Amino acid sequence: MAKNVTRKPIRVGTVVKYVALFILLIIFIGPIIWQISLAFKGRGDNIYAVPPYFWPRDFTWDNFYRVFTDIPILTYLKNSLIVTTVNVCANLITATMAGFALTRARFPGKRLVTLVIFGCMLIPGETVLVSQFLVIRALGLQNNLFGVILPGLCQAMNIVLMINAFSGIPRELEEAAEVDGANIWQRYWNVCLPQVKGTCAVIAIFTFVAAWNDFMWPIIVLTDESKYTLTVGLNRLRGTFFSDPRLIAAGAVVALIPIVIFYLIFQRYFFQGVEEGGTKG
Repeated sequence: MAKNVTRKPIRVGTVVKYVALFILLIIFIGPIIWQISLAFKGRGDNIYAVPPYFWPRDFTWDNFYRVFTDIPILTYLKNSLIVTTVNVCANLITATMAGFALTRARFPGKRLVTLVIFGCMLIPGETVLVSQFLVIRALGLQNNLFGVILPGLCQAMNIVLMINAFSGIPRELEEAAEVDGANIWQRYWNVCLPQVKGTCAVIAIFTFVAAWNDFMWPIIVLTDESKYTLTVGLNRLRGTFFSDPRLIAAGAVVALIPIVIFYLIFQRYFFQGVEEGGTKG
């Protein structure tokens, strides 16, 4: 005799949630898919067709070939890699050290320093561009990659993330290491830092994406085309080949590849860091 299987009714709230998630997916992923599709479309494709179609009918690699031959994109890639690598390494060092000091060390004015860091997060970056440029020019770093790098070496948001991460580490671990004779640097490096690898990955990915995609600050500082970062260099495609969106899309896909690779390398630690923020915060 067959048993009656009772099915749970589907809640309206669950349906609405998944519909909303699907709409958000289309909003965020749709433009990326369109850009990738556009990059592979040849002259025989009508890119303004209504309704639009994603799969190219005149598939071609020529757009990518033209990107690499019409502009010195490898030079731009090298400059962007220098800027992002230094920014990522510097932010990991400064954020972890500052976060550790503000949660573990005792010194006069610690509360004031913490408030200043939180206050820096409230100031839009655009409001300090002029003063920032004047400082860079006074230091003789205009038209220099280090002038692009310098303002991003330490970010307030990353310090706040590390304060949250270090606050979740049990103090008993440090106390046990201190009993064994570990000094503050050994406790920082050997005890606390391994516990926040996930948050470090979150900082690394966010810093990499921000530095890699930054356009406004490099175009203000740099004037020599041989020192352009990738985002600034790709702007030449828009100026020289304004009537060919396929070429611009191909350049955008090339710029996207390093971000995807970097994320895939650190995605495991990234989700670990997100979980740390959710459980420890």
